[in-house]
Amino acid sequence: MVIAVLSGKGGTGKTTLATNLAYAISEEFDVQLLDADAEEPDVHLFFNPKIEHEEEIELMLPVIDKEKCTRCRKCAEACQFGALSVFDTGVMVFESLCHGCGLCTFVCPEKAISERPKTIGKVMTGKINNKIDFGMGILEIGEPSPVRVIRKLKENIDRNKVVIIDSPPGTSCSVVETLRKVDFAILVTEPTPFGLHDLKLAVQIVREMGIHFGVVINRDTNSYTMIDEYAGEENLVLLERIPFDRSIAEAYSEGKLFTETSPSWKIRFKKLAEKIISSSGVS
Repeated sequence: MVIAVLSGKGGTGKTTLATNLAYAISEEFDVQLLDADAEEPDVHLFFNPKIEHEEEIELMLPVIDKEKCTRCRKCAEACQFGALSVFDTGVMVFESLCHGCGLCTFVCPEKAISERPKTIGKVMTGKINNKIDFGMGILEIGEPSPVRVIRKLKENIDRNKVVIIDSPPGTSCSVVETLRKVDFAILVTEPTPFGLHDLKLAVQIVREMGIHFGVVINRDTNSYTMIDEYAGEENLVLLERIPFDRSIAEAYSEGKLFTETSPSWKIRFKKLAEKIISSSGVS
């Protein structure tokens, strides 16, 4: 099955959960761990994987031939992203708005538009060990959207393994792309008003996409009860609570997995995997 780990906001513990879950269940399953947070990938910091393959991701940008262009405006009118504007001096291309769909090239009656490639990121794949395969997407600095990088990364999904995807934070289109065709989503939240607010956004998006999901409360102190109240009102499955524990924080700060340093937590994460399987309906 394919499991996505996401949260409505950054810093709640997505990577902590994804990495520890992958490590804990790798004793029983072949695992593929994918880091789809292409703007700030950090899963590799916990494993030091051996990269075996690297592929650049390119976007095809329009190039205007001023000699052929009659400034008819058909390209600008067809572009739903506003990436083309027509002036008396010619057509201007706003590269940061272009999605590389090629529609402007198709509609140009004068064949005045060609395309050139632009590297927007890369996908790297390899192995962590003989039980865990690894993949990550990296977006080039300054690029506005990691969607194409995430889409390319997901082409490497091996459904013969348990696939765990560390999603980007938030609920933007990059998260939607990550969630496409996954079997289950783990929503990681924190016991704060901000955590509750963004959990509600994450719940809305997975429900709209028809994805089975459950909630993990990270840095739980048992003093903020509104997450539990909301979960009760919405009939949410609370999969696990990870306490606000100094030893866990210390392990994280040193790039270590607390399921590796604590056998009891490894057992709990294995049980977490069992809860996910039973909640997902995937056999």
